[in-house]
Amino acid sequence: MIRVQGLEKSYGELAVLRGVDFEVERGSIFALLGSNGSGKTTTVRILATLLKADAGTAVVNGFDVATQPAGVRESFSLTGQFAAVDEILSGRENLVLVAKLRHLDDPGGVADELLRRFSLTDAGARRVSTYSGGMRRRLDIAMSLIGDPPVIFLDEPTSGLDPEARIEVWETVKGLAGRGTTVLLTTQYLEEAEQLADRIAILHQGRIVVNGTLAELKKLLPPATIEYVEKQPSLEEVFLAVVGDRK
Repeated sequence: MIRVQGLEKSYGELAVLRGVDFEVERGSIFALLGSNGSGKTTTVRILATLLKADAGTAVVNGFDVATQPAGVRESFSLTGQFAAVDEILSGRENLVLVAKLRHLDDPGGVADELLRRFSLTDAGARRVSTYSGGMRRRLDIAMSLIGDPPVIFLDEPTSGLDPEARIEVWETVKGLAGRGTTVLLTTQYLEEAEQLADRIAILHQGRIVVNGTLAELKKLLPPATIEYVEKQPSLEEVFLAVVGDRK
């Protein structure tokens, strides 16, 4: 569903992406894991046709981001790091507004179905200003799904949320893939990538330093045994080991 090859992007002398390669299978969750400044958001912006790459190619749903941007834009929805909801409107009114902007039949029916799907029916008539952080993020993701895009980009979807709200969003993201949506998410949280992703790519200083399933990443470090207790390496240990080897 998504294929990236040799992607490069620089701002003056600052090289943000230095030859990024990865593929995302249809209906899967792919996590791009890295710290601030590693190039995660830049990658998403290029895939969303908001930035032009200096070199390399990127294809989303069969459309080239450079030569077929209109087809790409019809294929995805983007949820940024901050919830793009109108706090004056109710949850239902936010959804109806987006459905009308997309010229869908029965905007009210679309809104009601999404409220039900994201467990927001009881709060649908309330102003969004009264919502918790997790509820706002779930509403934001629900708005992104209006029109049934086959691909959704989630740029650090749980940034700034408390642990309970993060778990709410995790369940929502798992539900997306369960319905066949292809999800590419960026995150700084190791636990988030472990919980959600079918495949994880670690982006460090503009390069993918490792790409694989969680099991494959953990195999990069041998298990250790301490006083009869087996301790499997964490993803953080894998990250540090791989980055340390490739500096």
